[in-house]
Amino acid sequence: MKRLALLSAGVLGAAAAAIVWIAAPSAAHTPQPYAGLQTRPIKALSDQQIADLKAGRGMSLALAAELNGYPGPLHVLEHADTLQLSDAQRTTVRQLFDAMKAETISIGLRLIAQEAELDRQFANRTATDASVTAATQAIGATQATLRAAHLRHHLATIIILTPAQTRRYIELRGYASGAAGEHRHGEHRH
Repeated sequence: MKRLALLSAGVLGAAAAAIVWIAAPSAAHTPQPYAGLQTRPIKALSDQQIADLKAGRGMSLALAAELNGYPGPLHVLEHADTLQLSDAQRTTVRQLFDAMKAETISIGLRLIAQEAELDRQFANRTATDASVTAATQAIGATQATLRAAHLRHHLATIIILTPAQTRRYIELRGYASGAAGEHRHGEHRH
C-alpha cells in the first residue's frame, strides 16, 4: 500500500512537471537579453557608457570611496553652498574637478578605442587567442587606471573638507544611516 502511494505520488509529480514544461513558453518566444545590441557601433559599450566615458563621468567607479564617506569633487561643488565651502575650498575643489575630468576623459577615450579595436577583431573574424588576450589585458589595465583616477580624486577631496562638512555631505547624499555615517574623517587627513 505504501509503495502504491509513493508510486502514485511519483507519477502525479512527473505528470505535473510535464504539464508545466509543455505550458511554459519556449526560449524562442521569450525576449533575448542581447537582442538589438548587435547594432551598437561598439558591442560592449552602450551609447550612454560611451557618452559617460567621453565626458569623464564617474559611472559608479568610485562607489567604494563615495559610500564610505569620501566625497567626490563634482558632488561637493553641487552642494557647495549647503556645505558652506570657503572661497579657497571652492577654488581648490574646482581645480581638482577640472583635473579629474581632464585625466578621466583621456583615459575614457583610450578605453573606447580599445573596445572598438576588440570589436573590430571579432567583426572582421581576425580575433585569435593571442590578440584577444592582449586586447582584454589592455582594456582591463585601462579600466583599472580609470577607476583609480576617480578614487584618487575622492581621496584628494576629503582632505579639503572639514570633518563637519564631510558629515554634512554624507547627510545630503543620503548615506548617514550606513557605514559612511560612521566614517571618522580626521583619521585620513594628511
